[in-house]
Amino acid sequence: MNTLPSKVSSEIELLSPAGDWDCARAAVENGANAIYFGLDCGFNARFRAHNFGLDDLPGLMSWLRTRGVRGYVTMNTLAFPSELPDLIKVIERVAEAGVDAVLVQDFGVARIVRSICQQLEIHASTQMSLTSAETIAVAADLGLSRVVLARELSVAEIRKITSATDMPIEVFIHGALCVAYSGQCLTSESLGGRSANRGQCAQACRLPYELICDGEDRDLGEVRYLLSPQDLAGYAAIPDMIDAGVASLKIEGRLKTPEYVANITGHYRRAIDDAIRTGEVHVDDTDRQEMELSFSRGFSPGWLEGNDHKRLVPGKQSSKRGIEIGKVLDFDQNRIRIRLASPVALGDGLAIAVAGETMQGGRIYSIESLQYDRMESAKAGSEVWIGFGRGEIDWRDVDIDDIVFKNDDPKLNRRLRQSFARADAVVRQEIDIEVHAAVGAALKMSAKTAGGLTVDVVGQQVLEKANKHPADETMLREKVARLGGTPFHLKNFKAHISDGPMVPVGLINQLRRELVDALVERLESRPERIINVAAGRRMLAPLNRDATTQTDDSPRLAVLCRNLEQVAVASQFADCTIYADFHDVREYKDAIATAHQNNATIGLACVRMQKPGEMGLLRVLGRHEPDFFLARNLAAVRFLTDTGKPVVADFSLNVANHRSAEWLLGLGVQRVTSSYDLNRDQLMDLVQSVVPNQLEIVVHQHMPMFHMEHCVFCSVMSPGTNKTNCGRPCDRHVVKLRDRVGAEHPLQADVACRNTLYNATAQSGSEIVADLIGRGVQWFRIELLNENEKETRETIQTYQALLGGEISGSEVWKRLQATNRLGVTRGTLESKRNPLAIL
Repeated sequence: MNTLPSKVSSEIELLSPAGDWDCARAAVENGANAIYFGLDCGFNARFRAHNFGLDDLPGLMSWLRTRGVRGYVTMNTLAFPSELPDLIKVIERVAEAGVDAVLVQDFGVARIVRSICQQLEIHASTQMSLTSAETIAVAADLGLSRVVLARELSVAEIRKITSATDMPIEVFIHGALCVAYSGQCLTSESLGGRSANRGQCAQACRLPYELICDGEDRDLGEVRYLLSPQDLAGYAAIPDMIDAGVASLKIEGRLKTPEYVANITGHYRRAIDDAIRTGEVHVDDTDRQEMELSFSRGFSPGWLEGNDHKRLVPGKQSSKRGIEIGKVLDFDQNRIRIRLASPVALGDGLAIAVAGETMQGGRIYSIESLQYDRMESAKAGSEVWIGFGRGEIDWRDVDIDDIVFKNDDPKLNRRLRQSFARADAVVRQEIDIEVHAAVGAALKMSAKTAGGLTVDVVGQQVLEKANKHPADETMLREKVARLGGTPFHLKNFKAHISDGPMVPVGLINQLRRELVDALVERLESRPERIINVAAGRRMLAPLNRDATTQTDDSPRLAVLCRNLEQVAVASQFADCTIYADFHDVREYKDAIATAHQNNATIGLACVRMQKPGEMGLLRVLGRHEPDFFLARNLAAVRFLTDTGKPVVADFSLNVANHRSAEWLLGLGVQRVTSSYDLNRDQLMDLVQSVVPNQLEIVVHQHMPMFHMEHCVFCSVMSPGTNKTNCGRPCDRHVVKLRDRVGAEHPLQADVACRNTLYNATAQSGSEIVADLIGRGVQWFRIELLNENEKETRETIQTYQALLGGEISGSEVWKRLQATNRLGVTRGTLESKRNPLAIL
């Protein structure tokens, strides 16, 4: 591994993950400009990471400041009203400790942070689902200092965003990829009652699925992991990122080891410096293999080069394998014969992919040439016998041509650990020093950090004129630059010398030590901030419940329809409001005409994500002149409210508390839909905190589990690679994905070619509807999927009877064969059937 350059480039930030102190040291010592980390008090999207305690923050931030590294706390989950008092206490501690920024998903949390401390930066997490300059323009009203873009953007799209906004932009450059848009994945809660928006992702995307096309199983051969992307390795895009004006490149991995952090941070530090110095990135096979050995499901550029669905998700495996080093040519007892594609050594970890998928492996116990000479290591290209420990491998499963992977390299791990664990490992931040040496005046030194912090020290004796050897700039620089053992490295030096003074070496050394001590003391001290906890506590108060937008307080039913047949049935019911959400937007004209013929009110739903160049999809909706709109992203909220038509904010905007609701209402929406992350008690808290008739609650739906830029139709049902050449199999085929317990989940594509996988079984919150009505809620929504005419009519009739008090909630979900659940609710609303608890 090459030595870390002493000059660390500051033109673009390298941001590394830190799950604990070792990871933090690994990141800093290998060249990170900033680290991000969670707290063990919750509110972060990596619930399983070690995380730091609140009491760790002052020491951690002081240590980071002495090294010129910034620290960001992840608070990127949704917050419920009952949690806000604790959240305010956490924000107070975070601000006091001098944390540079917090990463936030929740609109309401962002507003609370801003009310408590103006000096604490707010970065919009990728969980906020910001995918365009238009969405960023709306979110900027929250007081954001930076936006972390969704990972589903190409370099060309990122460039369009940076050219259209002044907001600093952060982009993921390396690590595991979620197949679903962050903040829009409801799979963990739908299948297992655990919310990804609450940091409890169960990684259902890494499980095997079978494809059913038009009712028939389709044999995909070895392709079984239809939703498991390869890991992002975006080093080749670094020059383009710099050219596009991206502010920060982010490495994913708060659940990874310190060695992983050291490895990936070091390689990207060198790649960034390489790009700044030469305009190119030079990563050879050895570099790539080193990164793969720390963790890899296989590398790809993700979406950075555009959509290539086959490359993104090859589908043949979903777990770490390491680097492929060859195939089994022969085997006997505890050995395999192999021609090596990469070097190996005794103690390395190997794994054999038997039966195409299952891994068998262990440590290398012996290496022998074909002439049976024992070796400690073997080079790439050599053919050798490799032995394993007795009993490590079930040789009955091994076969000729099985692929062999190297998945661990102890020597590499030791080298990585030495980069941050040795006593003399100190990354130094660059400082500028000036010296003033004049006859008749005291010697003065001043230092300035890259962040602009300045300290001065002055000697206690007046300098005399030298008889023989007056001080010169070369001598002063040589003495002042002796900063070994300190957190600093001299960058620029300037000397102001007058009248040939004599400057004793002892005095120079003394002032240099005093200068360093003063600088460390200033850096370790917390920045001065105004922290207004009282302002935060005022945000706890519920919204003004005296406000009202309707005089009719009877419950209303809204029905979301996904085809014309459903619209035709729904429009026959009195007092039934209709949403149209179609794959083919050309049918919206007929949907509106059908509804209006029956005097029904109908609105149109937009797509969930809005990317650069897609504002035309919103303009198309406006031209159809519906009665209102269902907005699913911030760009749609602003554009559609400007039409003057009523707008409802959908669940995808993740309203979990009253301050999020208030902000969206302030943007002009008529009402907001509650997040699917709320269970019964949390929903009741939200209802008590808002004006009830400004809230809409979905009480029946097939949970939209994965919402993906990745297209399964294109990946496995087309010879093409993306929507420009796929032939649109989604228009011709009905597709479901069967999970490992046999549930068949419908897959659909929207007008933008994004896929949504829906839960096979509808869920119903019918048992709490009476309580919600009693608390003033008026708007209830049911969402249809593939229901035919009869099923559509029965579903609407059943819920109208429920709202009219004619049947009980339990009768509803039993009659419709739905699961008795609302959001992540367990217990009282959970059906004992629970056929989908697979996680």
